[in-house]
Amino acid sequence: MPRPPLHTDVLVVGGGPVGLALSLALRHHGVDHLVVERTDGTVGHPKVGTVGPRSMELFRRWGVAPALRAAGWPDDHPLDVAWVTAVGGHEILRLPFGTAAGRPLPDHTPEPDQVCPQHWLMPALLAAIGTRPRGPVGLGLRCDGIVRHDDRVTATVTDEADGTSTTVEAAYVVACDGAASPLRKACGVPAPSYHRTRVFRNILFDAPELRDRLGESAALVHFLTAPGLLRYPLRAMDGRRMYRLTASAESEEERAEDAMGLLRRAVAFDTPLTVLSDNTWHLTHRVAQSFRAGRVFFAGDAAHTLSPSGGFGMNTGIADADNLAWKLAARLAGWAGPGLLDSYDTERRPVAEQSLDEAHANMARTTRRALPPEIASDTAEGERARAELARRMEQGGVRREFDAPDMAFGLRYDSPLIMNGGVGAGSDAGSDRADGTPDWRRGAVPGVRAPHAWLAPDRSTLDLFGRRYVLLTFDPTEPAVEARRAFAHHGVPLTVTPCADPDVARRYARPLVLVRPDGHVAWCGAELPADTDTFVQRLRGAAPATATAPLWL
Repeated sequence: MPRPPLHTDVLVVGGGPVGLALSLALRHHGVDHLVVERTDGTVGHPKVGTVGPRSMELFRRWGVAPALRAAGWPDDHPLDVAWVTAVGGHEILRLPFGTAAGRPLPDHTPEPDQVCPQHWLMPALLAAIGTRPRGPVGLGLRCDGIVRHDDRVTATVTDEADGTSTTVEAAYVVACDGAASPLRKACGVPAPSYHRTRVFRNILFDAPELRDRLGESAALVHFLTAPGLLRYPLRAMDGRRMYRLTASAESEEERAEDAMGLLRRAVAFDTPLTVLSDNTWHLTHRVAQSFRAGRVFFAGDAAHTLSPSGGFGMNTGIADADNLAWKLAARLAGWAGPGLLDSYDTERRPVAEQSLDEAHANMARTTRRALPPEIASDTAEGERARAELARRMEQGGVRREFDAPDMAFGLRYDSPLIMNGGVGAGSDAGSDRADGTPDWRRGAVPGVRAPHAWLAPDRSTLDLFGRRYVLLTFDPTEPAVEARRAFAHHGVPLTVTPCADPDVARRYARPLVLVRPDGHVAWCGAELPADTDTFVQRLRGAAPATATAPLWL
C-alpha cells in the first residue's frame, strides 16, 4: 500500500560520498532536501582512501573536517609513496611525504589531504547529517524512477524492507546514483567513453604483523613495480593491519589467479595474511554530454568516471556538489536568474574532462612503463637497473600523480558568471608564468578558488566564504555603497568585508575581490564597474555574456 506523498525542494538519489557531501552543502545553505540510498550505508569493501585538500576545505566549511581527521588514521604512519619490486623487497624510488602529525602545513591551504577510507568516511558523514527521522538521509530506500514535469519532478521510492512505495515530489532532483546512473539513462543523456575499459581486481586483506615487519620502510602506498601481473598499488587502508592490493584482471589467466597467491607474490617475506574480499571492477573513462536535463542534475560518478590514478574521482564529485548546492539554493530563494543553474554544466563539465585527461595520463604512465626483469635481481646489475628505472620515472613526472596541487586549486571556471576585471597578461595580480597569465598561488584569479591566507590562528580567509557573495576590500578609501545597493536591489546576498592585513592584501593582489558563495573568485579589480546593475545581473545568471577566460591557468 503506497504511503502518503512527500514534498521536498531537492531529492538526492544516491547516498554515497558525493550524495552525502551534497546533503551537507544543501543543509549549509538551508535547503530542504531528502537523500534516498538503497543500501544500509555500511561499506564492506572500501574503495576511496584519501580525501583531497580541496574536499577537506569544503568539509571544514560544512563542519565535519575534525571528524574525518579523528576517524582513525594514525598520526605517525608514513604517507610516503614507494615503488618496490615487492613489499619488503627492493625499493626503486620513494617520494617522502612525512606523516599526518609531522608534515609541514602547506602555505596554500589550511586543510591538507586526509587518509579516511570509505568505511570510516561514510559513518562520519552519516553521523554529521543524520538519518531519517532525525535527518534527511533515508537508508534502504530505492528510487524506481522519475517523471519530469515543467514545474517539478515526481519520483517513486520503495522501502527495501517492506516493499511499500512513496511518491516524492521535488522541485529538483540530483542523481548521485553511480557510474551506471539509471536516472541519467532515463533522461536520455549519454556518457561517451574516452578510452578503452580496463578490468581490475581489488583484494582487501588483513596483515596484522606487516606494519611492524616493515618498520621504517612502511609507506601509505607501495606501488608494485614488477614484471608480470603486479604493477599497481598495494595500499595501507587503516594504518594498522588492513591493506588493499590492486591487480590487473584483463585476461582469463589474471582473473583465475588465486588471491592468496597474488598476495604472496606482492609481499616479499612470510607474514600472516587473510583475504577479506576480492572484487573485480571495470575502469571506465566517461563524461556525460550534459550535467543537466531540465530539473534533473548529475553529480559524481553519474556525471563522470575517472581513473583512480591521482585520486580525482570522489574529490571531483564533491566539488560538483559544492558548485551545484549554492545555485539550487539561490534559485529556490528566488534571486537566481535562469543562467545560474545552466552554469553548473558550463563550469563543471570542462573540469571533469580535464581531470579525466590528467588521471588517464597518470594511468598511462604506469601501464606503459617498461620493467626489465633484472630489477628484481639481488646482483649489481639489478641495482643498476633499479637506479636507471628510478631516474626514468623521475624524469617522466611520476611525482605528479601524488603531488599536483593545481588539480585541486588551479582549475578555473569559465562561464558568464565569471568576469575578468582586467586580470590577465601584464596585470598586477601576481604573475610568474611563461604565458603571462596569473598564478593561482600569487593572487586572486577570476574563476579560481580564492586564496587561503591566515587572518588569525586557525582562522583562514576561506572561513569568510560559504553562504553569500563576499566583497573583500583592501583599499579603505573604496566606497561599497553602490555595490550594496545593486546587490540588495536584485536580492543577491552580499557581505562587504574590509581587510587591513598587509599580508592578506599581498596574497590577494587587488584592491577589490568579489568571492562567490562557493569560494571561487567572481571578479577582482581596482574599482567597481560603472554599471553595477548589469554587473549583478551577470553574477546572478540573468544577463547574457561571452566568457573568454581559459579553464587552465
